[in-house]
Amino acid sequence: MATTTATSISFSASHRTLLILSSSSSLFRPGLPLPSSSRKCNLYHRRCSHFRKNEAREVLRCQVKLEGNMDDETCELVNGAELILGEGTDSIRAYLLKAVKNNNGNGVLLLSDIFGFEDSSTRDFAYRVACNGYNVLVPDLFRGNPWTKNRPRTQFELWLSRQPPERVAKDINTSAKWMVDEFVAAKITKKLGIIGFCFGGGKLIETIAQDKDSYFGIGICFYGTRMNPSLASNIKIPVLFVSGDDDPLCPVSILHDMKNNIRDSRVVVYQGRGHGFAHRPESPEDDKDAEDAFFVMRNWLHDSLVVKN
Repeated sequence: MATTTATSISFSASHRTLLILSSSSSLFRPGLPLPSSSRKCNLYHRRCSHFRKNEAREVLRCQVKLEGNMDDETCELVNGAELILGEGTDSIRAYLLKAVKNNNGNGVLLLSDIFGFEDSSTRDFAYRVACNGYNVLVPDLFRGNPWTKNRPRTQFELWLSRQPPERVAKDINTSAKWMVDEFVAAKITKKLGIIGFCFGGGKLIETIAQDKDSYFGIGICFYGTRMNPSLASNIKIPVLFVSGDDDPLCPVSILHDMKNNIRDSRVVVYQGRGHGFAHRPESPEDDKDAEDAFFVMRNWLHDSLVVKN
Protein backbone atom coordinates (compact mmCIF):
# COMPACT_ATOMS: atom_id res chain seq x y z
CA MET A 1 0.00 0.00 0.00
CA ALA A 2 1.35 3.43 -0.89
CA THR A 3 2.59 5.63 1.92
CA THR A 4 1.42 9.22 2.05
CA THR A 5 2.27 12.15 4.27
CA ALA A 6 0.04 13.30 7.09
CA THR A 7 -0.26 16.68 8.65
CA SER A 8 -0.57 16.13 12.38
CA ILE A 9 -1.88 19.00 14.48
CA SER A 10 -0.97 19.50 18.13
CA PHE A 11 -2.11 22.01 20.72
CA SER A 12 0.36 22.88 23.45
CA ALA A 13 -1.29 24.39 26.51
CA SER A 14 1.89 25.37 28.28
CA HIS A 15 3.60 26.99 25.30
CA ARG A 16 0.42 28.47 23.82
CA THR A 17 1.44 27.73 20.27
CA LEU A 18 -0.08 25.65 17.54
CA LEU A 19 2.35 23.09 16.21
CA ILE A 20 1.91 21.38 12.85
CA LEU A 21 3.97 18.22 12.73
CA SER A 22 4.62 16.08 9.69
CA SER A 23 4.59 12.28 9.92
CA SER A 24 4.18 9.26 7.66
CA SER A 25 1.54 6.58 7.71
CA SER A 26 -0.06 4.31 5.15
CA LEU A 27 -3.49 5.56 6.19
CA PHE A 28 -3.01 9.30 6.57
CA ARG A 29 -3.59 12.20 4.26
CA PRO A 30 -3.25 15.93 4.98
CA GLY A 31 -5.49 16.76 7.91
CA LEU A 32 -8.04 19.46 8.48
CA PRO A 33 -7.55 21.98 11.30
CA LEU A 34 -8.90 21.32 14.72
CA PRO A 35 -12.05 23.34 15.31
CA SER A 36 -12.03 26.74 16.93
CA SER A 37 -14.43 27.32 19.78
CA SER A 38 -16.03 30.50 21.09
CA ARG A 39 -17.73 28.97 24.12
CA LYS A 40 -16.41 27.98 27.52
CA CYS A 41 -14.65 24.62 27.52
CA ASN A 42 -13.81 23.32 30.97
CA LEU A 43 -10.92 21.13 29.89
CA TYR A 44 -9.25 23.48 27.50
CA HIS A 45 -10.75 26.90 26.90
CA ARG A 46 -9.51 28.14 23.56
CA ARG A 47 -10.45 30.76 21.03
CA CYS A 48 -8.07 30.00 18.22
CA SER A 49 -7.38 31.63 14.89
CA HIS A 50 -8.08 29.74 11.68
CA PHE A 51 -5.00 28.50 9.91
CA ARG A 52 -3.95 27.14 6.57
CA LYS A 53 -2.18 23.86 5.91
CA ASN A 54 1.59 23.99 6.59
CA GLU A 55 1.24 27.29 8.41
CA ALA A 56 1.71 27.56 12.18
CA ARG A 57 0.14 30.44 14.07
CA GLU A 58 -0.11 31.44 17.68
CA VAL A 59 -3.17 30.19 19.51
CA LEU A 60 -5.02 33.25 20.70
CA ARG A 61 -6.07 33.69 24.33
CA CYS A 62 -5.51 30.06 25.22
CA GLN A 63 -5.78 29.17 28.86
CA VAL A 64 -6.23 26.01 30.84
CA LYS A 65 -8.94 25.45 33.40
CA LEU A 66 -8.02 22.39 35.42
CA GLU A 67 -10.38 19.54 36.20
CA GLY A 68 -10.01 17.87 39.56
CA ASN A 69 -6.38 16.99 40.16
CA MET A 70 -5.27 17.59 36.58
CA ASP A 71 -2.22 19.79 36.09
CA ASP A 72 -1.29 21.76 32.99
CA GLU A 73 0.98 18.96 31.81
CA THR A 74 -1.87 16.42 31.72
CA CYS A 75 -3.57 17.96 28.69
CA GLU A 76 -0.52 19.51 27.08
CA LEU A 77 -0.74 17.89 23.65
CA VAL A 78 -3.38 16.33 21.47
CA ASN A 79 -2.48 15.25 17.94
CA GLY A 80 -5.06 15.29 15.17
CA ALA A 81 -4.93 13.95 11.63
CA GLU A 82 -7.36 13.09 8.86
CA LEU A 83 -7.35 9.49 7.66
CA ILE A 84 -8.63 7.50 4.72
CA LEU A 85 -10.04 4.15 5.86
CA GLY A 86 -10.63 1.35 3.38
CA GLU A 87 -9.89 1.34 -0.33
CA GLY A 88 -11.48 2.55 -3.55
CA THR A 89 -15.20 3.28 -3.52
CA ASP A 90 -15.48 1.76 -0.06
CA SER A 91 -13.01 4.21 1.46
CA ILE A 92 -14.20 6.81 3.93
CA ARG A 93 -12.68 9.82 5.62
CA ALA A 94 -12.22 9.96 9.37
CA TYR A 95 -10.56 12.19 11.90
CA LEU A 96 -8.28 10.82 14.62
CA LEU A 97 -7.43 12.69 17.81
CA LYS A 98 -4.76 11.17 20.06
CA ALA A 99 -3.68 12.20 23.52
CA VAL A 100 0.09 12.51 23.66
CA LYS A 101 1.44 12.84 27.19
CA ASN A 102 -1.30 11.10 29.15
CA ASN A 103 -2.45 8.55 26.57
CA ASN A 104 -4.04 5.57 28.32
CA GLY A 105 -4.06 3.48 25.12
CA ASN A 106 -7.84 3.09 24.85
CA GLY A 107 -9.70 3.74 21.61
CA VAL A 108 -13.08 5.46 21.36
CA LEU A 109 -15.25 5.57 18.23
CA LEU A 110 -17.40 8.72 18.11
CA LEU A 111 -20.46 8.75 15.84
CA SER A 112 -21.53 12.26 14.93
CA ASP A 113 -24.93 13.87 14.67
CA ILE A 114 -26.39 14.82 11.28
CA PHE A 115 -23.95 17.73 10.87
CA GLY A 116 -21.06 15.35 10.28
CA PHE A 117 -17.52 14.69 11.36
CA GLU A 118 -16.16 18.11 10.36
CA ASP A 119 -18.61 20.02 12.53
CA SER A 120 -16.81 22.15 15.13
CA SER A 121 -19.05 21.11 18.04
CA THR A 122 -18.36 17.45 17.36
CA ARG A 123 -14.63 17.98 17.03
CA ASP A 124 -14.52 20.12 20.17
CA PHE A 125 -16.13 17.28 22.10
CA ALA A 126 -13.81 14.70 20.56
CA TYR A 127 -10.86 16.90 21.49
CA ARG A 128 -12.02 17.02 25.10
CA VAL A 129 -12.34 13.23 25.23
CA ALA A 130 -8.83 12.88 23.80
CA CYS A 131 -7.59 15.35 26.40
CA ASN A 132 -8.58 12.79 29.02
CA GLY A 133 -6.14 10.29 27.56
CA TYR A 134 -8.04 8.55 24.73
CA ASN A 135 -7.56 7.91 21.03
CA VAL A 136 -10.77 9.18 19.42
CA LEU A 137 -11.83 8.35 15.86
CA VAL A 138 -14.65 10.35 14.22
CA PRO A 139 -15.70 8.86 10.84
CA ASP A 140 -17.51 10.65 8.03
CA LEU A 141 -20.85 8.86 8.24
CA PHE A 142 -22.32 10.89 5.36
CA ARG A 143 -19.60 10.53 2.72
CA GLY A 144 -19.12 14.28 2.37
CA ASN A 145 -22.83 15.11 2.38
CA PRO A 146 -23.87 15.99 5.95
CA TRP A 147 -26.99 17.94 6.78
CA THR A 148 -26.43 21.70 6.84
CA LYS A 149 -28.24 24.29 8.92
CA ASN A 150 -29.20 26.41 5.93
CA ARG A 151 -31.19 23.63 4.23
CA PRO A 152 -35.00 23.81 4.39
CA ARG A 153 -36.36 21.42 6.97
CA THR A 154 -38.74 20.07 4.35
CA GLN A 155 -35.76 18.46 2.61
CA PHE A 156 -34.61 16.49 5.66
CA GLU A 157 -36.34 13.19 4.94
CA LEU A 158 -35.12 13.26 1.33
CA TRP A 159 -31.56 13.89 2.52
CA LEU A 160 -31.83 11.11 5.08
CA SER A 161 -33.09 8.67 2.45
CA ARG A 162 -29.81 9.23 0.62
CA GLN A 163 -27.88 7.90 3.61
CA PRO A 164 -28.63 4.18 3.19
CA PRO A 165 -28.49 2.32 6.54
CA GLU A 166 -26.52 -0.54 5.01
CA ARG A 167 -23.79 1.80 3.80
CA VAL A 168 -23.64 3.70 7.10
CA ALA A 169 -23.42 0.41 9.03
CA LYS A 170 -20.63 -0.75 6.73
CA ASP A 171 -18.68 2.48 7.24
CA ILE A 172 -19.05 2.20 11.01
CA ASN A 173 -17.79 -1.37 10.85
CA THR A 174 -14.83 -0.28 8.71
CA SER A 175 -13.98 2.34 11.32
CA ALA A 176 -14.31 -0.14 14.19
CA LYS A 177 -12.11 -2.70 12.42
CA TRP A 178 -9.45 -0.05 11.83
CA MET A 179 -9.45 0.76 15.54
CA VAL A 180 -9.28 -2.93 16.44
CA ASP A 181 -6.26 -3.36 14.15
CA GLU A 182 -4.66 -0.21 15.53
CA PHE A 183 -5.25 -0.63 19.25
CA VAL A 184 -6.70 -4.05 20.17
CA ALA A 185 -4.56 -6.25 17.92
CA ALA A 186 -1.49 -4.39 19.18
CA LYS A 187 -2.63 -5.31 22.71
CA ILE A 188 -2.80 -1.64 23.66
CA THR A 189 -6.36 -2.14 24.82
CA LYS A 190 -8.85 -5.03 25.10
CA LYS A 191 -12.09 -3.32 24.07
CA LEU A 192 -13.20 -0.09 22.40
CA GLY A 193 -15.58 2.53 23.67
CA ILE A 194 -18.28 4.01 21.45
CA ILE A 195 -20.04 7.38 21.79
CA GLY A 196 -22.95 8.55 19.67
CA PHE A 197 -24.82 11.85 19.37
CA CYS A 198 -28.39 12.09 18.03
CA PHE A 199 -28.27 10.26 14.65
CA GLY A 200 -25.03 8.68 15.81
CA GLY A 201 -26.73 7.63 19.04
CA GLY A 202 -29.32 5.67 17.09
CA LYS A 203 -26.57 4.07 15.01
CA LEU A 204 -24.68 3.26 18.21
CA ILE A 205 -27.59 1.09 19.38
CA GLU A 206 -27.69 -0.74 16.06
CA THR A 207 -23.90 -1.18 16.06
CA ILE A 208 -23.51 -2.70 19.51
CA ALA A 209 -26.64 -4.84 19.08
CA GLN A 210 -24.92 -6.44 16.07
CA ASP A 211 -21.40 -6.50 17.54
CA LYS A 212 -20.79 -10.20 16.92
CA ASP A 213 -17.03 -9.73 17.04
CA SER A 214 -17.26 -8.07 20.47
CA TYR A 215 -15.26 -5.01 19.45
CA PHE A 216 -16.87 -2.77 22.04
CA GLY A 217 -16.80 -2.87 25.83
CA ILE A 218 -18.84 0.23 26.65
CA GLY A 219 -21.38 2.54 25.00
CA ILE A 220 -22.45 6.13 25.64
CA CYS A 221 -25.60 7.31 23.88
CA PHE A 222 -26.34 11.03 23.92
CA TYR A 223 -30.02 11.66 23.06
CA GLY A 224 -30.14 9.02 20.35
CA THR A 225 -32.76 9.50 17.64
CA ARG A 226 -34.80 6.88 15.79
CA MET A 227 -33.63 4.18 18.17
CA ASN A 228 -35.12 0.73 17.93
CA PRO A 229 -35.94 -0.38 21.52
CA SER A 230 -36.37 -3.99 20.41
CA LEU A 231 -32.59 -4.17 19.84
CA ALA A 232 -31.86 -3.66 23.53
CA SER A 233 -32.18 -7.36 24.33
CA ASN A 234 -29.30 -8.06 21.91
CA ILE A 235 -26.92 -5.62 23.60
CA LYS A 236 -24.37 -7.31 25.86
CA ILE A 237 -22.37 -4.30 27.08
CA PRO A 238 -23.30 -1.53 29.53
CA VAL A 239 -24.71 1.64 27.97
CA LEU A 240 -24.91 5.10 29.50
CA PHE A 241 -27.93 7.00 28.17
CA VAL A 242 -27.81 10.81 28.51
CA SER A 243 -30.70 13.07 27.52
CA GLY A 244 -32.88 15.98 28.54
CA ASP A 245 -36.49 15.66 29.63
CA ASP A 246 -37.51 18.34 27.12
CA ASP A 247 -36.26 16.46 24.07
CA PRO A 248 -39.08 15.32 21.74
CA LEU A 249 -36.58 13.44 19.56
CA CYS A 250 -35.46 11.18 22.39
CA PRO A 251 -38.34 10.26 24.75
CA VAL A 252 -37.10 9.44 28.24
CA SER A 253 -39.56 6.55 28.51
CA ILE A 254 -37.78 4.77 25.66
CA LEU A 255 -34.43 5.16 27.41
CA HIS A 256 -35.75 3.57 30.58
CA ASP A 257 -37.32 0.73 28.62
CA MET A 258 -34.00 0.04 26.92
CA LYS A 259 -32.04 0.37 30.15
CA ASN A 260 -34.21 -2.27 31.75
CA ASN A 261 -33.15 -4.71 29.03
CA ILE A 262 -29.43 -3.91 29.04
CA ARG A 263 -27.44 -5.19 31.98
CA ASP A 264 -25.51 -2.67 34.11
CA SER A 265 -26.77 0.28 32.09
CA ARG A 266 -27.73 3.72 33.34
CA VAL A 267 -30.00 6.60 32.33
CA VAL A 268 -29.10 10.20 33.23
CA VAL A 269 -31.78 12.79 32.48
CA TYR A 270 -31.34 16.56 32.83
CA GLN A 271 -34.44 18.55 33.66
CA GLY A 272 -35.36 21.31 31.23
CA ARG A 273 -32.71 20.38 28.71
CA GLY A 274 -33.55 19.90 25.05
CA HIS A 275 -31.94 18.07 22.16
CA GLY A 276 -28.17 18.38 21.74
CA PHE A 277 -27.47 20.27 24.96
CA ALA A 278 -24.36 18.27 25.92
CA HIS A 279 -22.32 19.04 22.80
CA ARG A 280 -24.24 22.09 21.52
CA PRO A 281 -25.13 24.12 24.63
CA GLU A 282 -27.08 27.28 23.84
CA SER A 283 -27.51 28.85 27.28
CA PRO A 284 -25.72 29.13 30.64
CA GLU A 285 -28.07 26.45 31.96
CA ASP A 286 -27.13 24.18 29.05
CA ASP A 287 -23.46 24.88 29.73
CA LYS A 288 -23.75 23.81 33.36
CA ASP A 289 -25.51 20.56 32.56
CA ALA A 290 -23.23 19.93 29.58
CA GLU A 291 -20.22 20.07 31.90
CA ASP A 292 -21.89 17.70 34.34
CA ALA A 293 -22.81 15.30 31.53
CA PHE A 294 -19.22 15.34 30.32
CA PHE A 295 -17.95 14.40 33.78
CA VAL A 296 -20.49 11.58 34.05
CA MET A 297 -19.39 10.30 30.64
CA ARG A 298 -15.71 10.65 31.53
CA ASN A 299 -16.14 8.58 34.70
CA TRP A 300 -18.14 5.96 32.80
CA LEU A 301 -15.34 5.64 30.23
CA HIS A 302 -12.65 5.50 32.87
CA ASP A 303 -14.35 2.85 35.01
CA SER A 304 -15.29 0.67 32.04
CA LEU A 305 -12.21 1.02 29.81
CA VAL A 306 -9.21 2.24 31.77
CA VAL A 307 -9.85 0.28 34.97
CA LYS A 308 -11.09 -2.93 33.31
CA ASN A 309 -8.60 -2.88 30.44
